[in-house]
Amino acid sequence: MNKTIIININGTVFHIEEQAYELLKEYMTDVKRHFFNSADSLEITTDIENRIAEMFTEILAREARQAIIDQDVAAVIEQMGSVKDFESAEQETAGGFSEPNFTMGAGANSHRRLFRDPEDHLIGGVCAGIANYFDIKAVWVRLFFAVSFLFAGTGAMVYIILWIIVPKALTRADKMAMKGEPLDLQGFKRNFEAEMSTVGGHLNNLRNEARPLAFQTRDFISDFFHHLTTFFGSAGKILIKLLGIAIILACIGGSIAIVVFLFATMVFGGNHFSVPDSFFNYTYINQVRVAFALLAIIPLTMLGIVISSAVFNTTSINRSAGYTLLIIWISSLGVLLYHGSRVAAEFRDSAGFTQTINLKPTANQVYYLELNETRYLTHEDSTRLDVKARFNNMVLTDDDDNDDLEPNSMRLNIEKSDVPYPVLIEEFTSRGSDYEEALSNARNTRYIFAQQDSVLKFDYKLRRLDHKMWHGEEVKLTLRIPLKATIMVNDKINRYINNSMNLWDCSPNPENRNNRTYSPFVMTKEGLQCKLDSAVIAAQEQPTQGNNVPDTVIMIQGKRNTQTAPDTIYIDSTEAPAPERKPVVIRKYRKKQ
Repeated sequence: MNKTIIININGTVFHIEEQAYELLKEYMTDVKRHFFNSADSLEITTDIENRIAEMFTEILAREARQAIIDQDVAAVIEQMGSVKDFESAEQETAGGFSEPNFTMGAGANSHRRLFRDPEDHLIGGVCAGIANYFDIKAVWVRLFFAVSFLFAGTGAMVYIILWIIVPKALTRADKMAMKGEPLDLQGFKRNFEAEMSTVGGHLNNLRNEARPLAFQTRDFISDFFHHLTTFFGSAGKILIKLLGIAIILACIGGSIAIVVFLFATMVFGGNHFSVPDSFFNYTYINQVRVAFALLAIIPLTMLGIVISSAVFNTTSINRSAGYTLLIIWISSLGVLLYHGSRVAAEFRDSAGFTQTINLKPTANQVYYLELNETRYLTHEDSTRLDVKARFNNMVLTDDDDNDDLEPNSMRLNIEKSDVPYPVLIEEFTSRGSDYEEALSNARNTRYIFAQQDSVLKFDYKLRRLDHKMWHGEEVKLTLRIPLKATIMVNDKINRYINNSMNLWDCSPNPENRNNRTYSPFVMTKEGLQCKLDSAVIAAQEQPTQGNNVPDTVIMIQGKRNTQTAPDTIYIDSTEAPAPERKPVVIRKYRKKQ
């Protein structure tokens, strides 16, 4: 057990043992006595003390200790050189002997350090500092930056970056380290004598007073960037802490959100089975959900812990807990890879077939294209909702903008027909582990289409059984319209039509967004064309009086109604017969080559 003392070396506080303190005090007394008669002894001794403080800091950081011991002081004295050895070398030199080609102390052969040179600078001292580091002329470095400036300003960018990150040589020790001079007593003495021999201090003051405006501007810019760098260095620490807090809060919030979502889907999710769950076997869906959650939560947790320990110096996670989390994360990844490989196997091959439906023609060759808003329920859903008792004689509606995550895999093309009646061609495709399974998946796909007189209702997606895996089922519809036939298209179904049709420009009432009518298009030899001519517009603007009122379409509570006379309204029956279909016949098979 040794007694320790707290000392202050030029603003740096150290804990030092009493015996080591006595040794250091004796050494510094000899140093001050030796340089007492020098012209600037205070500056020399201050630089020596700064160098000793740096060495003590490096030793404590390297040895991970809190107090300085006598071995540390002895090592510093050996590296700096003792006053007795220094005086002996001076006496030999004064006696006619040549100056020895060695320097005192074990650290005399110091390595050069990169600093910005404040004494030989044109802008920021970067070029002079690099020249000192590589022991070359500064003019070559400046020439290199001048030439590189011609290549898209690369030299200027590199110079600014170095100006910011390379420190400026402020103390005598920094300037000596920049030029590779030994940081010992003899090195400090030589550096000071070299400076005094050129009357450096007086000349510097004289140059400061008589220097041109350009050099004063240069120094102002250099000092400005120095203070700006210092400001951003201090502000950067605050910003880093704020950024760390934001990342930690984001990690905590993300982890909580994942846990809540996992709990909600597993406990309150019911039989809702949607993307991406629909790609996995329903029996193992909870395993996949847990694996997904762990795969995301563990990295978020580790990121929050690492940032917290780095920014706020808190205790990091121990090794055992870290290995445990790593094993859990790798296991979760393995579960996902296993089930993912099984899903990929289910999409190995593809198959498809087509079927044709002959639609009933209308007398006026006008057809209304609508999106089917009827919601079809399974027997289980009907029982759960008690449809017969609560919704008797009512039609439940559906919406293509609901939160159902099943793919809206219906696309509609409208073409010219070669026969005098409309035809609907349905092309079903699907994927599977082999051709037979893919064909079976396509055949079992259910798509709902209905015709009610002149109204053609298209469902916006395919239907499949609950808990059945999705195999990329798609249906491509081709509606073939006879020549000169008219189709009336509303907004909702337009998003599923591949034909390029501008419903806004073809609307009879484009000024009223909330009460827009159907947009009429006529089938010509060139394809669909907008059917808004002067006769149609004039007919729509006429008042609904007299006997020559043209047919018009109105909507009453979601049902289409045809008004043919001012005193007669015929309401279409919702129980209209289904369109005539040909027997389902596989017309074409397509197998992936």
